[in-house]
Amino acid sequence: MELILVRHPQPLAAPGVCYGSSDLAVDDEEMLRVHAALRAELAAMPGLAPLRIYSSPLRRCASLARLMDEEACFDARLAEMDFGAWELRQWDEIARAEIDAWAADLLHYRPGGGESVLMMAQRVAQFLAGLQDAMAKQPPCQPLLVCHAGSIRLISALASGLPLQEAALAAASSPHKIAYGAVLRLPLACKSV
Repeated sequence: MELILVRHPQPLAAPGVCYGSSDLAVDDEEMLRVHAALRAELAAMPGLAPLRIYSSPLRRCASLARLMDEEACFDARLAEMDFGAWELRQWDEIARAEIDAWAADLLHYRPGGGESVLMMAQRVAQFLAGLQDAMAKQPPCQPLLVCHAGSIRLISALASGLPLQEAALAAASSPHKIAYGAVLRLPLACKSV
C-alpha cells in the first residue's frame, strides 16, 4: 500500500511561535492556492485509485481535507504533538533549561506538560494499524492523509518498519524540513502496532 501525505498550508501564526495542537486557521487565499496545487499534483499521478481522505481535525488540515472531499475522515490520532504550556509561546521565551531537558530525553519528556514524542508515536501507530485493517476490507482506494510535519515524520519512520521507540526517536531527531503544502508518496512496508 502507498500513502500520499500532505502537510497543511502555512497557518496564521507569528514567526517563531511554538504551535502543535493549537487549532490555527489558514488564510483563505493560501488555502485555495495549496488546494489548487495539490489538485494539479494529484492529476499528474498516473493510475491513481479513487482517493480516501483522512485528516487531522485541526483547522489547518481539516479545511484542506474538506475542500478535497466533503466526506473526509477526521482522526485526532493524526493531530500534531501537544506542547502543553508551550503552545502559542515564542520559542525564545521558553526556558532554555526546559528545552535542554526535552533534548536530553526526546522520547519521554513532555514539553510544557503536554505530550511526549513517544505518546504521539503510539497514537500515530494506532492510526496506521487501523488504516491498514480498513484498507484490507474495502474496495481499492488511495489513502491521502492531510496532517502535520510531526505526524508525517512519524508515519515515514513507522512505515519503514522501525520498531515504535526507534521510529519515534528517528522522527524526533529528523532535521528534514517539510514544506507547507508538501506532498509525499510513501510505501507502507509494515504492519504498524
